[in-house]
Amino acid sequence: MKNLSRLFLVAVLLIGFSNANAQDANNPWAFGLGINAVDFFPVGEDAPQGDLFEEFFNANDHWNTISFLSRITISRYLDEGFTLTVAGALNEIDDFGSFPGPNGDVPNRVDNLTYYSVDGTISYSFKDLINSNKIDPYLGVGGGYTWVDNIGAGTLNGTLGFNYWISESVAFNLQTSYKNSFEDFLADHFQHSAGLRFNFGGSDTDGDGIYDKDDACPEEAGLEAFNGCPDSDNDGIQDSKDDCPSTAGLAEFNGCPDTDGDGVMDKDDQCANTPGLKSLGGCPDADGDGIKDGDDKCPNESGPSANGGCPWPDSDGDGVLDKDDNCKDVAGTVANNGCPEVTKEIQDTLNSYAKTILFDTGKSSIKDESAKVLADIIAILNKYPTAKFTVEGHTDSVGSEKSNQSLSESRALSVKDYLVANGVDAFRLSSRGFGESKPIADNKTRAGRTENRRVEINLAN
Repeated sequence: MKNLSRLFLVAVLLIGFSNANAQDANNPWAFGLGINAVDFFPVGEDAPQGDLFEEFFNANDHWNTISFLSRITISRYLDEGFTLTVAGALNEIDDFGSFPGPNGDVPNRVDNLTYYSVDGTISYSFKDLINSNKIDPYLGVGGGYTWVDNIGAGTLNGTLGFNYWISESVAFNLQTSYKNSFEDFLADHFQHSAGLRFNFGGSDTDGDGIYDKDDACPEEAGLEAFNGCPDSDNDGIQDSKDDCPSTAGLAEFNGCPDTDGDGVMDKDDQCANTPGLKSLGGCPDADGDGIKDGDDKCPNESGPSANGGCPWPDSDGDGVLDKDDNCKDVAGTVANNGCPEVTKEIQDTLNSYAKTILFDTGKSSIKDESAKVLADIIAILNKYPTAKFTVEGHTDSVGSEKSNQSLSESRALSVKDYLVANGVDAFRLSSRGFGESKPIADNKTRAGRTENRRVEINLAN
């Protein structure tokens, strides 16, 4: 029995370091163990009993105790500070008051009477009124049945008690009850008790096995690892901290998945099933041209976005890309924007052909035998589709200057119209007559006048 008392004291010391709480809706059940003392003296009766509360704390002369745990209780929290407690106690009665003697009161000894009691009490706690989570005074009223040896009777009990909550679930308890017997053969008496009270049980609203008092999400079934909060997708991240609570994901993305493992979470990944680049919204770029494959017309060949991800072509192979090439179907030079340049040799060839164009005498009509040379001229002009030319008419000095000017103009225009009619762009041609003003030979000789009667086709300035 001494060992039990020592264990009782050690338990009190060990649990005295944690935060306190009290029996309430979150700790509805309590189990108590302790000792009790029965005192028949200060109950307001004649000797061998004394006046009410007389020598109330005289434990040496009037309190009956035994040297081991002698009282057990079970309690259930009801509501609004009310608790129902059922207690059972065992004791031995050796002192039953005292009689006056010549040298003071003489204890009234009895012969080790056995004492049993079973009591039920409804108590009210003042803890909330004094706004404390440790100090817990209470008052109670109830009834029970008490046996002293073979005498037994019902009692009406009034209780005053005090709990000091050492931890959330353990309290040190002191209590005294006045028991008024319903039968004269059982004397009224006080029963005092001291012990420990242990809370247990509690409400579990969501049924997840975690009491509401410890459940951070009491209305949602959850896991103990998350203090009762759920992890719907079982990814190890509780729903309240999970940006994708319905889909298993990664901690680095707050619970959202990255199916293709490219470092872009699925909800932001435009190509969630194919590894890609963050800069392209998670989509791949096989040719590395900065255009995601889905938008790249040439996904395996690097090219600019302006051409849909394809490289610019150079259709004529002249080193000038089609986008910059004014003559993309004809090889040219970079200096002439991809178009062929009219060289001096080509210019001389054109004029050697043009000089052989024949006209009816004194007229601007072209003779049929000039068709072949005109075809050769057209072929040359079409090789230079961006070059502009001027058809120039010249005459000899025979006749008036005015008539020669008019004839040169009409012959130049006649050649121009022929060229246009046979496929040369009119925008590229102009005509001009110089009359007899630009001779290239001596008009005094027949041979010279023949050379001066000519047509030239020159690059326009």
